[in-house]
Amino acid sequence: MRHARRRIVRRVARLAAVGGLLAGSAMVAHAGASEPPGASAAPRTLARTASGAGAGLVSRLGTDRTAGHWVDSDGRPVVAVTDERTAEAVRRAGATAKRVRHSMSELRSATATLRAAPRVSGTAWALDYRSNEVVVRGDRTVSGSDWSRLTGVAEGIGGFVRMERTEGAFTTRLNGAEPILSTAGRCSAGFNVTDGTSDFILTAGHCGPTGSVWFGDGPGDRQVGRTVAGSFPGDDFSLVEYANGKAGDGADLVAVGDGKGVRITGTGEPAVGQRVFRSGSTSGLRDGRVTALDATVNYPEGTVTGLIETDVCAEPGDSGGPMFSEGIALGVTSGGSGDCDKGGTTFFQPLPEAMKSLGVRLVGSGQQDDAAGTSATAPPGAAAPGASAPVTGVEGSTLLARLTDRRNVGPGLLIVAGSLVALVATRWIRAEQDRKAYQRHYSATWG
Repeated sequence: MRHARRRIVRRVARLAAVGGLLAGSAMVAHAGASEPPGASAAPRTLARTASGAGAGLVSRLGTDRTAGHWVDSDGRPVVAVTDERTAEAVRRAGATAKRVRHSMSELRSATATLRAAPRVSGTAWALDYRSNEVVVRGDRTVSGSDWSRLTGVAEGIGGFVRMERTEGAFTTRLNGAEPILSTAGRCSAGFNVTDGTSDFILTAGHCGPTGSVWFGDGPGDRQVGRTVAGSFPGDDFSLVEYANGKAGDGADLVAVGDGKGVRITGTGEPAVGQRVFRSGSTSGLRDGRVTALDATVNYPEGTVTGLIETDVCAEPGDSGGPMFSEGIALGVTSGGSGDCDKGGTTFFQPLPEAMKSLGVRLVGSGQQDDAAGTSATAPPGAAAPGASAPVTGVEGSTLLARLTDRRNVGPGLLIVAGSLVALVATRWIRAEQDRKAYQRHYSATWG
């Protein structure tokens, strides 16, 4: 009876071990077929490849036959086209074609007409590729007479100019992701850049004129640097030279909260529909979508053109903070309307244009391209201006945490290993029992 129970236990254990091997192997195969997770503070999106494909098609086919490109909800490139022949060329290239009435040349002509009209503070316009329209917005500060006059200009352009009133006011976000302070107010550090000799912070131009002295957050006695170049209005970027000439270790990271950061490996151009992330010293890490490009905003201080329009929220003090996606630097926060309670619109100064104008490149990046970005976490303060704390570990996580992440291959490997151990153990136990039984039989025979 006892031998029968042992045989049943051994068979159940062997079956469980074999089942564990099959289940673990399936989990490993599934995890291997999908993208491994990034760090918890290192957001990722799959839109960059689609963005490059769409941009390449628009560049090749020309602005008279196309009207912009964007990324759909599935991450695939969509190109607006004006005729069927161009649509066929887009489809052959593996992208989706959408027929529209107005070309990019017509849309840009409309914005040129708006720009030539008398300036109205509190207004903004941008190209909405998906609706094939120029969208003009007016905030609550725009008077009825000014809005009526601008509406007349829009009607003279044609029916593809859409007029909208918006809540709040379009303001620069003076007052990144780490805070920097000066007599002009509080801003956020953007990206660390270098000219090959000295290191700088690239931030918003409206934060302060050339000569502004900046201090780190806290007692206010740690001088970060001084603004040495910039452009605002027109553009919205400036360069703050570090007081000691160097940004320090961890300069290729941007802070995203909880002592973590995202490693920045290159610069790029965003696409409409792409998911992006912004970090700022007031509202922290926020995400949203690019809603339009080549936006113009008439701030009270002056007009800024060529901006990236998004539905990411921002608040005063977030100015100059970094916008990025998949480790690729895209822009620095300029301004907008609304807040992070009700939502709003935020505009960003494109980074490649600013860096080219200033003659700088990202710290730690020899060449600027659209190479895939990687993400990493850092200890507290590692992405602060002038910080000197190194990045620790791979994504800052323990081996056990990575192995037990159900989205990784770790759980499957653990199950496979445990099942192998159980299978070997049952075989060993059986062999050991057989050996002892033989010893008893041998002893009884010769006794």
